Parts: sequence; C-alpha cells; structure tokens
Amino acid sequence: QVQLVESGGGLVQAGGALRLSCAASGITSGMNTMGWYRQAPGRQRELVASISRGGNTNYVDSVKGRFTISRDNAKKTVDLQMKSLKLEDTAVYYCKADSQWGQYWGQGTQVTVSS
Repeated sequence: QVQLVESGGGLVQAGGALRLSCAASGITSGMNTMGWYRQAPGRQRELVASISRGGNTNYVDSVKGRFTISRDNAKKTVDLQMKSLKLEDTAVYYCKADSQWGQYWGQGTQVTVSS
C-alpha cells in the first residue's frame, strides 16, 4: 500500500505563490505517474498537473505557465509550485499516485485565494 500526505495549503492573496508538497510512504517501488488534482465546491475534480517517473509533465491549460510540478524519486515526494494565483484556483488539492497495483490518494489540502 501507498500512503500520501499533502502539506503546504493555506490562504493566499491573488497574485501570490504557494508550494504544495506530497510525501509518499509504504510500498512505493511500483509508483509510476503522480499528479495533483483539485476540486472546487460544486465542480468536478480535475487533473491539474501530472508527472511521470521519468519527469514528463502535463498541465491543464488554465495553469500552464503558472504552476510547476516536480518529483524527487529518492525522497519520494512530489511538489506543486503555484505562482500568480487566481481566485479560480481556490479548491481542495489532492495528491494522487498511480502504481501497478492501483491508485492512491492523499487526504487533500485546502488552497484559498483571496482578493
């Protein structure tokens, strides 16, 4: 099994920056793609960014140029650096890991962007 714990969420003003971190533990040798998802009230959960084991990244159009996903396979962490935050970025952000045995989710961390 894999356990994922997110940290770094909070309240930030529009235009500011925030860095989210996800730490993996447990049986992590089979992890492949990892990603960050978010879900705003009344909205569907959406993929924000993903990164393969080899470092290939994908982003939803709305965050391109503002967010950067990275991973450290040795430390077993995946980060999401968010800058130029907008009100519409407000959501609960979830870390997800895909492995050969299944999918694993973190508990989520709240990001609130204020004016």
